[in-house]
Amino acid sequence: MTFLNPHPDFPILSVLIFGPLVAAAVAAFIRGERLLRWWTLASTMMIAVVSLPLWWWFDATTAKFQFVEQVAWIPSLKISYSLGIDGISLLLVLMTTLIMPLCVLCSWRYITKRVREFMICLLVMETAMVGVFCALDFILFFVFWEAMLIPMALLIGVWGGPRKIYAAIKFFIYTMAGSVLLLVAIIALYLKVGSFDIRAMMGHPYAAEFQCWVFLAFFISFAIKVPMVPFHTWLPAAHVEAPTAGSVLLASILLKMGTYGFLRFSLPITPVATHVFAPYVLWLSIAAIIYGGLTALAQSDLKKLVAYSSVGHMGFATFGIFALNADGIEGATLVMINHGITTGALFIAVGIIYERLHTRDLGEAAGMGKFMPVFAGFLGVFCLSSLAFPGTNSFIGEFLVLVGGFKVSIPMVLCVVPGVVIAAAYMLRMLQKVAYGRVSNPDHSQLADLNLREVVTLAPLLVFVFWIGLHPQPFVHVMHASVQHLLEQANGPLAHAAAVLR
Repeated sequence: MTFLNPHPDFPILSVLIFGPLVAAAVAAFIRGERLLRWWTLASTMMIAVVSLPLWWWFDATTAKFQFVEQVAWIPSLKISYSLGIDGISLLLVLMTTLIMPLCVLCSWRYITKRVREFMICLLVMETAMVGVFCALDFILFFVFWEAMLIPMALLIGVWGGPRKIYAAIKFFIYTMAGSVLLLVAIIALYLKVGSFDIRAMMGHPYAAEFQCWVFLAFFISFAIKVPMVPFHTWLPAAHVEAPTAGSVLLASILLKMGTYGFLRFSLPITPVATHVFAPYVLWLSIAAIIYGGLTALAQSDLKKLVAYSSVGHMGFATFGIFALNADGIEGATLVMINHGITTGALFIAVGIIYERLHTRDLGEAAGMGKFMPVFAGFLGVFCLSSLAFPGTNSFIGEFLVLVGGFKVSIPMVLCVVPGVVIAAAYMLRMLQKVAYGRVSNPDHSQLADLNLREVVTLAPLLVFVFWIGLHPQPFVHVMHASVQHLLEQANGPLAHAAAVLR
C-alpha cells in the first residue's frame, strides 16, 4: 500500500472497462424510460467518479505503464488479458469517462424512441472505448477496437437523420477496411516477436523494409479513424446523421483512437519507417488543416461546419505527432484532449439549436442569441476556444504544435498559418450569425433559454476550457515522462537507418 495507490491490488482498469457493460446488462431489465435514463446517468457518473483516483494515484515521474493487470487468456498463442496506462492514455481514459455522463444528459429529451437500446449502446461503447486506451495486448486491443464499431453504427443507423442507413454503412465499411489492414500488421508483428504483448513489440529490431510495410498498414487504418485527408469522406455523413450523443462520441473519443494509434504503435514499433514517411504525413496534415477549414467556411449546415472543423483540428494533432519532438507530441496530445472538449461542446450546442428549431441551417438559427443570452454566452466561449483564442484550452495545444513544427520546417509552419486564420473566419461567422445575427427568419422570441439540465451538461466543458487554457501545466506534466520515453523509442538506435532509405 502506497500513497500513490492505496489499493495496489484493486483492478481499477477492469472496473472502468466492464462496469459500463454490467450497467448495460442491468439496463436490459429496467422498465420505464425515466428510470432507465436515471440508471444510465448514475452508472456513467459512477464510472467517472471511480476513474478520478487515477489522476492522483498516477506517478508522473516514470514512463512505465501503471495499474497493470495481466492474466493468461489464450496461453497457446501467448495472448493475455493485459491492461495498463501511461501518461498519454491516462488523459484519454479520463476524458472518455467524464464525457459519457454528458452524452446521457444531452440525449435526455432528444431520444424518445427505443430508449433502452440507445442507453445500452452508449454503455457498451464506453466499455470498448476505455478498453482501447488501456489494452497492452494487441489481440485484446483489436477486440475492443472492433467492438466499438457495432454500437456506433447502430447509434447512427437507428437514431440518426434521414440518410442514417447510408451514413452508418459508410462509417462501418471505411473503418472495417482499416481494421483489416490493422489485423494484418498485428499478425505480421506476432510472427516476428512470438507474442501479442505490445510492450514486447516496442523496440524489437525489425528490418527497415518490414517496418515500412507495417507502418503503411498502421497508417491507413489510423488515418481512416482520425480521419486524415483523403480518408475523411465518411466523417461528415456520420456526424450529420448521428444523434447528438453520437456526434459527441465521434468527435471527442473515436477520432482520438487514430492519433492514439500513431502514438502507441507507429512511433515506438516502426521508428525507421516513421522517419521515412514523416515528411509526407506532415504535408497531408497541412492539407487537412487547410481543406478542413475552407470546407467548414463554406457550410450552412451547423453540424457539417463543426464536422469539417474536426478535419482541420485533427490535422494539427497529426502534424504535432510527426514533428517527432517533445513540443510537437505534447501539443498534439493537448490538441486531442482540447478538441474532445470543445468540439463535443459545439455538437451539444448544435443539438440544443436543433431541439428548438428542428433545423441546423445557419440562416434559420440567426439571431437566437438575442433571446437566449445564456446559450449565446456558452456558444461564444466554445467558438473562441475552437479558434484557439489565447486563454482558452485550444490555444496552448496549437501553440506547442507550432513550436514543434518550427523545429522541423519553417516553410511547413508558414503553410499551417492560413489554417489558423480560416478557423477564426468560420467560427466567428457562426457565432456572429447565431448570437448577434439579423432575425430574418421565423420569430425566435418564444424560444426558451437553457434549462438546468442543459447548463449542467455544458458547464463542466466550460470549466475545462479555462482550466487547461489558464493552467495547462498539470496536463503537460502528467504526460511528459511518457512523451520523452516515446521519443527515445522513435529516435533511438534504429532511427539512423532512415537516412539510408532516403
